[in-house]
Amino acid sequence: MNIKKITLTFLLFCTGIIFSQTDSGEKTNLKIVKANKDVYMLKGKGGNIGLNFGKESVLMIDSQYAELSEDILKAIRQISKKPIKMLINTHFHGDHTGGNTALNKEGAVIFSHKNARERLAGIVNSDQKKIDDSALPMVTFTEKLQFHHNNETIQAFHIENAHTDGDVAIYFPKSNVIHTGDVFFNGGYPFIDTKSGGSVEGYLKGLQKIKMMANEDTKIIPGHGDLGTVNDIKFTINMLNDIYKQVRFQYTKEKSLQEVIGMKEITSKYDKKGYGEGFISTDKILTTIYNEIKKENGPVDKQSMEERLQDKYKQQQKEKKDN
Repeated sequence: MNIKKITLTFLLFCTGIIFSQTDSGEKTNLKIVKANKDVYMLKGKGGNIGLNFGKESVLMIDSQYAELSEDILKAIRQISKKPIKMLINTHFHGDHTGGNTALNKEGAVIFSHKNARERLAGIVNSDQKKIDDSALPMVTFTEKLQFHHNNETIQAFHIENAHTDGDVAIYFPKSNVIHTGDVFFNGGYPFIDTKSGGSVEGYLKGLQKIKMMANEDTKIIPGHGDLGTVNDIKFTINMLNDIYKQVRFQYTKEKSLQEVIGMKEITSKYDKKGYGEGFISTDKILTTIYNEIKKENGPVDKQSMEERLQDKYKQQQKEKKDN
């Protein structure tokens, strides 16, 4: 082990947890975790940051909140003094893009999916707060983009209509690491932003795509939660499929949303693991799934069989009269 690696190991041991204080005085823990080789995860208040340290520069994935930028940069510089030349936004949400302006000032070129930039700029969503142009990505793409950094060809690829309509995941094939953005929440129910183009179906397809790229040794940096593996991806896929099937079954039995939410047995085995304690509660994930099923199949028909037959008879009589 050379001097650089000894120093890096020592710094990570000493500064694995770094305390940051927000403008409100709230303390936030910034924790740096090694994923594999030169790829690391920085956990804090917002979405997980990915970092790839190279001899010439640093590549960064997501930037958390603006008020944490100074402390995040200090934490990164404890490991590398090299400039941050590239910043990739996995999507447009503020807990992943809030530090964009600070990184722009550092000289980083910001990349994102085309839809993510348009949502950040308020082009497609009028509810988006006005942000400074310096926070907007400078380079956008629609399907995939390759980055050549630290002797590795890094692949950023679009995942359609999953968490949002502008999600990208980033694959480090040489290091065998995937940063999923919010297409994967490890240890909690996912936030599927249906107002911004996300869908349960797209989310599951996105997880399947990531699963196919991974193997047993792949390290997964989730949008939120601890560093994961392909087994965690599989668990989330099975969990969502299980809940979806149960909600769909209850929907076909004409159960209302409130009735489904009251059926604790649907999610009990996941709730016992703490899944309903995160940003997305049990009620919220059930509501998201129920509403997607309702959108696909129409409103629940509350009529009795007798009422349906009467309506059908009336319709037939009307058609005869019209003819």
